[in-house]
Amino acid sequence: MIDYSPFWETLKNSSESTYTLINQHHISSATIDKLRKNKPMTTTTLNDLCRILDCPVGGIIMYIPSDQDQKL
Repeated sequence: MIDYSPFWETLKNSSESTYTLINQHHISSATIDKLRKNKPMTTTTLNDLCRILDCPVGGIIMYIPSDQDQKL
């Protein structure tokens, strides 16, 4: 399962907020909602967040093995 909890810590330690992400950087409120609910998003969006927050992708997401993962 992809987990976005690192995003919230990175955001907390930055000069940005959800308000500035939406209003200054044009990240949609739907994207913020996806981050809150651990929903899928594109790598383009992940790239934008990494650029805005000046962090590696690990500052946004992490993988946690789960029994609910899709079988391969």
